[in-house]
Amino acid sequence: VTGALIVAASAQIAIPTLPVPFTGQTLGVLTVGAALGFRRAALAMLLYLALGIVGLSVFAEGSSGIAKILGATGGYLIGFAVAAAIVGRLAELGWDRHIGGSLAAMAIGTAVIYAIGVPWLKATLGIPWETAVAEGMTKFLVWDAAKVLVAGAAFPLTWWLLGRRPEDR
Repeated sequence: VTGALIVAASAQIAIPTLPVPFTGQTLGVLTVGAALGFRRAALAMLLYLALGIVGLSVFAEGSSGIAKILGATGGYLIGFAVAAAIVGRLAELGWDRHIGGSLAAMAIGTAVIYAIGVPWLKATLGIPWETAVAEGMTKFLVWDAAKVLVAGAAFPLTWWLLGRRPEDR
């Protein structure tokens, strides 16, 4: 439940742009994935999607409903569940204990979101690939790279602050 609420809160950090807004969601998704592991992260994201589908204003800019899942940004929302699960699994394997592995896990999670979101955006809007990539990925690369750096640095730093070294696994 906490994971779903974290992503819901991060979705409200938004800069409206069309067809996809700038939000804090991916930071929430990556953090929840690494913190909860594969199974709990996937369940948290499925709960997040379910809350939005039933009408709670948990999606970007306070939106909700099945129309969001079926619309232009639905692929990103579905990608959140897949990405959180993958990042969670990588964290379970210890990737979150070293800065390089943690950054790689977060970058992989972000790439998964794009891999599902951009083709969905293209299909729902009927736009050319170049436009889908430009509007659904390219303009977000710097913003998402910053979120990868924050999330990627947070976990090794936390392990270090807790006094647990990677060799202690």
